[in-house]
Amino acid sequence: MALFSCSSRNAALLLLTFSLIITSNNYVVSGGNYFEDFDISWGEGRGKILENGDFLTLSLDNYSGSGFQSKKEYLFGKIDMQLKLVPGNSAGTVTAFYLSSGGGSNHDEIDFEFLGNVSGEPYTVHTNVYTQGKGDREQQFHLWFDPTTDFHTYSLLWSPQTILFSVDNTPLREFKNLENKGVPFPKDQPMKLYSSIWNADQWATRGGLIKTDWTQAPFIASYRNFNADDACVASGGDAAAYCAATKRRSSPWWLSEKLGPRYEAKLRWVQRNYMIYNYCTDAKRFPQGFPVECYDN
Repeated sequence: MALFSCSSRNAALLLLTFSLIITSNNYVVSGGNYFEDFDISWGEGRGKILENGDFLTLSLDNYSGSGFQSKKEYLFGKIDMQLKLVPGNSAGTVTAFYLSSGGGSNHDEIDFEFLGNVSGEPYTVHTNVYTQGKGDREQQFHLWFDPTTDFHTYSLLWSPQTILFSVDNTPLREFKNLENKGVPFPKDQPMKLYSSIWNADQWATRGGLIKTDWTQAPFIASYRNFNADDACVASGGDAAAYCAATKRRSSPWWLSEKLGPRYEAKLRWVQRNYMIYNYCTDAKRFPQGFPVECYDN
């Protein structure tokens, strides 16, 4: 499949319009310091913090991948990270950027995963939401740009009302809080931010048909400009109560954040032109009927 799957004149005009909107908004993320904000958690030296803490790289070779995790836990807010993904033949590799409450059968998790591909073919952006240990809510996308030639901003907005996945301020996916319909929503467990790169050639590229070419190693993903200024840092034994109190005092902008008409239009455009898999339309997977949230998300 070509990197640009949207070939019609109208879609091209929409892309130009959205690009101008993003440019005019000067969507630039101010960066934190990786020494202060993160620990390299595994990889035996394959993860490196560089340039006085302004830049981080993770690498994968045929012996090991690597990963890092935040020193702080968060409960609601907006988190941005600028990534430049593995260039060239990245087939078989997965680079992940996600929030997680940790292991255990009832963990919560909000996932971005970037599935590599052979040169000239698009990355697959894989998204998922786990609540109380249950995932299986996959949506996948291609992008309208090459994510390996420059840095792009990947954002997770997590509020009591919704979870929003965005790229360069363009929404890809929304997962709404539908607890009133019996759908669990992650709102009680603080989460750390994690990122990693690893070999997943048993499934990552064309269902595992294309294997990792180790002659291309090391595979390197690059990071800069982490920003969690608009997130509540969980503190103390009752993080939910602490962040609720913080919300009452400061009324952060994301507390009641909802997509306005312009961003609703962007979301529909992305899903119409670049979504390649949606669990909510996979009738073979759900022969007894789709999950409840599929009728509202």
